[in-house]
Amino acid sequence: MDVTRTTVEAPAGLPAAARQVVADYVSLTKPKVQSLLLLTTVTTMLVAGRPSVGLILLTCLGGYLSAGGAGAVNHWYDRDVDARMKRTADRPVASGRVAPTAALVYGCVLSALSFVLLAATVNLLAATLALSGFVGYTLLYTVWLKRRTWQNIVWGGAAGAVPPLVGWAAATGHVGIAALLLFAIVFIWTPPHFWALALLIKDKYADAGVPMLPVVRGERTTARQIVLYSLGLVADAAAVGLGRRGSGLCRLRARSGSGLRLARRAAAARHDAAAGDAPLPLLAPLPRAALRGARS
Repeated sequence: MDVTRTTVEAPAGLPAAARQVVADYVSLTKPKVQSLLLLTTVTTMLVAGRPSVGLILLTCLGGYLSAGGAGAVNHWYDRDVDARMKRTADRPVASGRVAPTAALVYGCVLSALSFVLLAATVNLLAATLALSGFVGYTLLYTVWLKRRTWQNIVWGGAAGAVPPLVGWAAATGHVGIAALLLFAIVFIWTPPHFWALALLIKDKYADAGVPMLPVVRGERTTARQIVLYSLGLVADAAAVGLGRRGSGLCRLRARSGSGLRLARRAAAARHDAAAGDAPLPLLAPLPRAALRGARS
């Protein structure tokens, strides 16, 4: 789930009304979140082989369409929750600037375009994996888990870990153990990262009726889960490093500690930070370091 507020500026040459429409429809794709997804896609492709620039661009475009479609469907389904939270009330669907049906159709069309593009220009496996990420984020996380259990981000976070699989499949035509280990790094990293950020705005989640871990189990339990998942991340990152002769293992261990530091900073800053203003650089260090270690 996106915890940042995205502001998109449309081309200045358009009339004001048209600029707002363009900005809203771009915002529906959650471009800030996309930066992390595309990062893990590209770096995985470079780890897996020597893909051409054209293949990388086509894979990234297909991935953006799929993840952007999932973001639009999330905006459609969560419009009631978004409208109750100050930091999300101005989102295109929650604010009424984009009709709910239009957002839903837009998201599904983007996903369909992604599948066609990837299947036609990359390979069917990459297209199928990207579609699984769309289904995981929309149905598993958004519709089924998010409002029902604090483990929503645990299993729903798997959708955010799909891009490494897509990248590997695009570069090699198959998915092997190394790809699954890279998937696991992002999968295990997602919950502690998100819980640390959720500590900043747990009261807002409580007001909106969303059962995030800090809301239903408290800050102590959340901190304990962050530590446990961070330890699991060390183990998985070590497996990646050892699988590539371990030359990147020290960097991986150093980077994996950033999850714990983020948790401490989040708890300390909870009452002072502006809700939803987590800086984007915090989103990427672990996957980037792990991929560097795998390449070495």
